[in-house]
Amino acid sequence: MMYEVRDLHLSLPDMTRKPLLGAAPRIEILKGITFDLPKGAVMGIVGGSGSGKSTLGRAMLRLLEPTGGSVHFNGTDITHLPEDTLRGMRQQFQMIFQDPMSSLNPRRRVGGIIAGPLRLHRMDNVPTRVNEALDMVGLPRSFAQRYPHELSGGQRQRVGIARAIALRPAFILADEIVSGLDVSSQAQVLNLLEELVRELGLTLAFISHDLSVIRRLCDRVLVLHHGEVVEAGTTEAIFEAPQAEYTRTLLDAIPLPDPDQRWG
Repeated sequence: MMYEVRDLHLSLPDMTRKPLLGAAPRIEILKGITFDLPKGAVMGIVGGSGSGKSTLGRAMLRLLEPTGGSVHFNGTDITHLPEDTLRGMRQQFQMIFQDPMSSLNPRRRVGGIIAGPLRLHRMDNVPTRVNEALDMVGLPRSFAQRYPHELSGGQRQRVGIARAIALRPAFILADEIVSGLDVSSQAQVLNLLEELVRELGLTLAFISHDLSVIRRLCDRVLVLHHGEVVEAGTTEAIFEAPQAEYTRTLLDAIPLPDPDQRWG
């Protein structure tokens, strides 16, 4: 099992109510979440704004430390591992961020951006690995010399994907990675991601509010509402026979195209 999450709780300071003296009160974001993610699976994490989707993703990667429950990754309890121990494991789980302009250093060339994590984890043959990553995401190797502002939105997102897969991780979290792209670029990025999952044998968690994307890409779905799991199951079961009223509301709100039609 890639992930085993049990009774996960996470609270954060509510800075909107911070007193002049003392600590801010805490607000509970995740409220007892439990699920399994098998190796090789592609799980969609869906829910409305404020449902806890991104917070859950960051807890899975230990970018946020849970306040209760447990997170096991590949059989290892990472719930409260100290950062110096986690550092050696981070090669195995990577994240693709929603906004590549904010996640890519504008002062560094594309080659340096992709090489950064490789050097951090002391990988060998860094230039070769950078070129291989560019090849895998369909960007010319000459793009290694470009800066992020010289690329289109879809190309920048491909750089973010290249940076994540260069380390050959076992798991990738993709957080709303196509929400800021035009329809054509969305299709290209999603087709690419589907190919990479298949070719590299990745396990993927895909956070999105777009249920048509979830239906096409994912084989299982986790539905969140106010920090709780209201429904979980295979994509077919969730879309064909949703059990929770909230899930039915989400499905009714968004028109779904033919699920067998390929993007682009």
